[in-house]
Amino acid sequence: MRKKSLVLLLVMALTVMTVLSGCGSKGGNSGESTEGAADAGSFKVGFICLHDENSTYDLNFINGAKEACEKLGISEENYIIKTNIPEGQECFDAAEEMVDAGCGIIFADSFGHEDYMIQAAKEYPEVQFCHSTGTKAHTEGLDNYHNAFASIYEGRFLAGVAAGMKLNEMIEAGTIKPEEAKIGYVGAYTYAEVVSGYTSFFLGARSICPTATMDVTFTGSWYDETAEKEGATKLINGGCVLISQHADSMGAPTACEKAGVPDVSYNGSTVESCPNTFIISSRINWAPYYEYAIKAAMDGTAIDTDWTGTLETGSVELTEVNEQAAAAGTQEKIDEVKAQLAAGEAHVFDTAAFTVEGKTLDSYMADVDTDEAYEKDTEAIADGYFHESEYRSAPYFDLQIDGINLLDTKF
Repeated sequence: MRKKSLVLLLVMALTVMTVLSGCGSKGGNSGESTEGAADAGSFKVGFICLHDENSTYDLNFINGAKEACEKLGISEENYIIKTNIPEGQECFDAAEEMVDAGCGIIFADSFGHEDYMIQAAKEYPEVQFCHSTGTKAHTEGLDNYHNAFASIYEGRFLAGVAAGMKLNEMIEAGTIKPEEAKIGYVGAYTYAEVVSGYTSFFLGARSICPTATMDVTFTGSWYDETAEKEGATKLINGGCVLISQHADSMGAPTACEKAGVPDVSYNGSTVESCPNTFIISSRINWAPYYEYAIKAAMDGTAIDTDWTGTLETGSVELTEVNEQAAAAGTQEKIDEVKAQLAAGEAHVFDTAAFTVEGKTLDSYMADVDTDEAYEKDTEAIADGYFHESEYRSAPYFDLQIDGINLLDTKF
């Protein structure tokens, strides 16, 4: 009898130990550390990219992924990077393959991946899914699906300050007249993300050069080197004396280098290919988010549903100023304005700095809670400025302000 009792006690003890070891698995979202935290030597991570290293946008994500994994001690054989994954069912298939490979957390980098990442999150609730630039996490209510972005409009604004300095230099040198300070901008689509980006860039430039105006053309693609080069050339031929972009190839920068027109690129320096015209670039540094989210998944702690990186978190960065092309004093001016933004003394979308159809706005309903009808649902203006990326991470500024001329809007 005593022998049977001892066996029974051993079985009960083993059962309790098994239950405890199962708590807080790597796909958990409890908000607290657990005893079942995963080891960096065995934890696997997946990354889904729209294009490959030839796209400055995707290269930016790939570099951030590798940096975060290295910091966390995750070896190369334990992270998977899938490139050239279209914004379709292929995204779900790629995510499913990563689940099968044992990934505990999976990231995707392009707007059109979102619905397929949500599909995968519903299918595999034990795995964490994180999607950059998306809009639906805060309304989907899934514990294992998350959105992330950064206040890149601040970086765009600072890059615009550098552009404004260059325009003033050209005016002072007599190269152009004040009324000829026209910027050209190559955009991909008329999405809020692009609108927010080109508007913040323009406002930064005009804060330094008040006579600045801007023409914008769209390509209908995130990555089309030929279309981007043609778009930049069209803008230059139309009288634009400085070019910037929200598109992912070297098309616009190379067109600028060939024409000798100053350029502000995006997602990384183009100084090696364009040493005479590249001024500066802003970019989102994804490493801080990747590191945070992967660590949380490893520890079995909660990941923010909608995460916004900032200048302070190191998520919004500028490249070094290319002194060969930039105006004198550019870095000092950027540092001055950056400090004002950090202190809350300046705001990118200050309503005193722009008008819409000649009027200063004190109210604007933004489409924050994405739905099929694209209904305007959230008051975005308060305290004298538009509160971008505060009610969700992805941009929702979609106003068409005075001083910016859209050459085409079909995309």
